[in-house]
Amino acid sequence: MATRESNEQASGTGRRALLGAAVLGAGGTVLGLGGTARAAQGAGRGHGRGRGPGSLPVPTIIGHRGASGYRPEHTLGSYQLALDMGADIVEAGDLVPTKDGHLVCRHEPEIGGTTDVADHPEFAGRRTTKTLDGVRVTGWFTEDFTLAELKRLRAVERIPANRPHNTLYDGRWEIPTFEEVLRWQDEQTRTRGKQVWIYPELKHPTYFRALGLGLEERVARLLRRHGKDRRNSPVILQSFEPTAVERLSGLVGNPLVVLLGAAGTRPWDFTEAGDPRTVDDLITPKGLKEIASYAQGIGPTLDLVVPRDGAGRLTEPTTLVRDAHRAGLIVHPYTLRNENPFLPAEFREGAGPDAYGDVFGAYRAYFATGIDGVFTDHPDTGLLAREDFVNR
Repeated sequence: MATRESNEQASGTGRRALLGAAVLGAGGTVLGLGGTARAAQGAGRGHGRGRGPGSLPVPTIIGHRGASGYRPEHTLGSYQLALDMGADIVEAGDLVPTKDGHLVCRHEPEIGGTTDVADHPEFAGRRTTKTLDGVRVTGWFTEDFTLAELKRLRAVERIPANRPHNTLYDGRWEIPTFEEVLRWQDEQTRTRGKQVWIYPELKHPTYFRALGLGLEERVARLLRRHGKDRRNSPVILQSFEPTAVERLSGLVGNPLVVLLGAAGTRPWDFTEAGDPRTVDDLITPKGLKEIASYAQGIGPTLDLVVPRDGAGRLTEPTTLVRDAHRAGLIVHPYTLRNENPFLPAEFREGAGPDAYGDVFGAYRAYFATGIDGVFTDHPDTGLLAREDFVNR
């Protein structure tokens, strides 16, 4: 997820304030609240239609690829369940393009692990090997299919060893387009009588721009068409490539978030541009101040908030949350999951790859750092954990 000088720096301050309101509630301020106070101030606020981003509670519970702990990810079934469980925002869309320029929702452009494409003999010849952000990947890629062809496929569970129960739903849902998601959002908002928020991610923008399938302009065009490109629109945009987020800041008014990978890693757009900076540089006060000139938040890995030791146990929190808040940025780390293999070692219980650990203990540890929200595959668990935390 550097960057060019932005002509939108002045307006960026306003968008940061707006997104801060989204996660703090109308009475909160970014800089003066600790974790418990921040959560208590926002979490009790209900969703009110027309109230805008200030209606979102804190810590905000973000349904990661929907309710992907219970349904194959990035399907309307997963998104719908996340809303039914009460998620504050649904990460509806990791956006990748088709051959004919449509945006669809898949975890990666390679779809061998998330669809039944391997069961379609007519597409056997499409299997190939490509270099994606410097890594050789073999499989089937969305940019080699038209939308009509992709609509013949059905979604399957991506990590069946951890979620064997999800395989029950293999083959049930097709691949949604981003435009379908935008219409679904409107329909759900009308049906539920409260504003539904989504949090799409632009995947591999540099890779797709080189193929003539630039994502930023396509996303902006669709948002404009649906009247959702403004600073108070219920759509937060994110990417691991800072230059893509900065480009978006000149195209739309939406709240923007820079995703941050593991310590020491380098955003691919930096690699392509010869920029030597890594994530370590971006999370310094100087780096965060630069991000704040065009974005309103960061989405770091949980390990950037609280690192783990060699045994996989949590150590002391870093200063990232404090430093980000001082720069005027909100912090939405990723990803909390119920299953043992994804939890810090001290919260694991049992050895089964699909067994649940003490995820409530993990939520307490992360919420205590003052994060503004969290991505989770299990929104129902996250909501219970928030209730425990703010009422303790």
